[in-house]
Amino acid sequence: MHKFSKKHLDRYVREFAGRHNIRPRDTLDMMQSVAIGMEGKRLRYRDLTADNGLPSGARS
Repeated sequence: MHKFSKKHLDRYVREFAGRHNIRPRDTLDMMQSVAIGMEGKRLRYRDLTADNGLPSGARS
């Protein structure tokens, strides 16, 4: 990651916490837990690129 935005900080923290918590597992166990965690969830492009409240529209 090149830059952390305030808008997505909670997602970055959860991702790194998840990586830290599953590091002793082997690859197949890690992938299984990731797939189970993704089940029934989706991140739509329009939600990802939604207005962040900055007047310029730039990323903070």
